[in-house]
Amino acid sequence: MTDRIALLNMRFAGRHGVTEEERATPQPFEVDVEMYLDLRPAGLTDDLTQTVDYRTAFDICRDVVEGPSCQLLETLAETIAARLLGAFAMAGLSEVVVRVRKPNVALPGPLDAAAVEIRRRPAETR
Repeated sequence: MTDRIALLNMRFAGRHGVTEEERATPQPFEVDVEMYLDLRPAGLTDDLTQTVDYRTAFDICRDVVEGPSCQLLETLAETIAARLLGAFAMAGLSEVVVRVRKPNVALPGPLDAAAVEIRRRPAETR
């Protein structure tokens, strides 16, 4: 599928990390999602039910990042992917790419962010 909807550089505050210090205070996280589906039905009918509602996708990402703490960026990405694929199955969402970045990661040198990227299809989610 070559059609896609992308939400880029969404910013949320969350309490995620391996150490207690990382989970003690909310810190910034950035999320990109790319959602692959046939956009032709929505484009021809101008009907929101035939596609992904950006607001719902944004809310899912926010709920995951601002929700319960986890240790790994991988966990955040997997949870977002599973929730998006579930929420938009009826719209025909066939694949999702999720990128999660942590700009203020505590490492012993300068860097822009630590990040993970995953690509999932409905049969591959937990």
